[in-house]
Amino acid sequence: MTYSSGKTAVITGAGSGIGRALAQQLNREGCALFLSDIDAAGLADTVAGLERPDVPVRQQCVDVADKQAMDAWAAAIAAQQPAVDIVINNAGVGYSDRVDACDYANVQWLMGINFWGVVHGTMAFLPLLRRASQGHLVNISSIFGMIGVPTQSAYNASKFAVRGYTEALRLEMQGSNVHVCCVHPGGVGTNIARRSRGGGADVTEEDKAAMFAQHVRTTAESAAAQIIRAVEKRQPRLLIGNDARFINLLTRLFPVSYPRFMPGLGKIGQDLA
Repeated sequence: MTYSSGKTAVITGAGSGIGRALAQQLNREGCALFLSDIDAAGLADTVAGLERPDVPVRQQCVDVADKQAMDAWAAAIAAQQPAVDIVINNAGVGYSDRVDACDYANVQWLMGINFWGVVHGTMAFLPLLRRASQGHLVNISSIFGMIGVPTQSAYNASKFAVRGYTEALRLEMQGSNVHVCCVHPGGVGTNIARRSRGGGADVTEEDKAAMFAQHVRTTAESAAAQIIRAVEKRQPRLLIGNDARFINLLTRLFPVSYPRFMPGLGKIGQDLA
């Protein structure tokens, strides 16, 4: 029997990528699921592809940037059961542009999902986690929550914010029944680049996906498996991929001068648009 068997998990951004892979693996392990995504079609595809129809799953189209919608979703779940065991705030988007050319609306859009979505999910579901015998809260940051990358200022800001918010919460939850983990994926094969904003009007979704693919080091399935193991082991922090581990070491050794050792940072930022 796996650790997650018989437990209940809440996952945002479950319509594709890491969120879908998490749903698939947890379903195989016998974990009941409450899944959300703003993409109703993608979410339905995730649910349709789950292998075990005997394991309960509920889906809800939710915009994580909408606090009222997140609160209502949590309240609906609370009406069905007194607690949840695992909450993974996974939903995220990308936007690429130079600071002096950024569109303010796009920055707000990204921060609403990447940062406020994490805040909304944390605050809405923390009471349900505290009622579990052992609760696990997982917030997804990024290796871009460790380094600054040209054209990625908004994305950097959101992921640095998730890191700081989660680390502070982890300290607040010490001695409680809630384990808090901050996850920093490196290059993972998802649709985040294809669906990102910015990058130039002449750059197609296919162009973005092809450029992003050059930096993919880890599959979504492998990332999901590592996150689930981190939950089981109560890890406070998870670095996914050798690229994430390298960047973590580099920033610890050279917190200011790390760009000297990464001469291709500008190209990386453009490729991840």
